Formats: sequence, C-alpha cells, structure tokens
Amino acid sequence: MAIKELATFNIVRKGEDYRITIEDANGDTTEYTADYDALDLISEAIDEALDSDEEEALEVDEDEEEEEN
Repeated sequence: MAIKELATFNIVRKGEDYRITIEDANGDTTEYTADYDALDLISEAIDEALDSDEEEALEVDEDEEEEEN
C-alpha cells in the first residue's frame, strides 16, 4: 500500500464523539469516529513528534533568515 500525501483534515464534534475527516492529495476522503480519549492520544502523538523536530525546524528557520540578510 502506497503512502498517501495529506491534503486536509477536519475534526467535528458529533454528540459525545468526534468525526475526523482526512483528505489526501488526490481528493480521496476517509472518515473516522473517535472518542475524547482517542483524540487526546492523537494530540499527544502530534505534540511529541513536533517537540522532537522543533530544534531541527528552528535551525532551518535561522539558516533561512541568515541567507536572506
């Protein structure tokens, strides 16, 4: 199975759960239902991934600023 490129995603509360809609670069959409705990786990995973890459991302931004000046 080929990895698809994420285009957009949307999270909407529906009653006690949440509906997550993910659209890929080809326009194909997939919907998921998640409860609060599942959404919280997704949020934590995103935070961890961003935190681990934050220093590298900041270095890239600083390098770009130096090139512009």
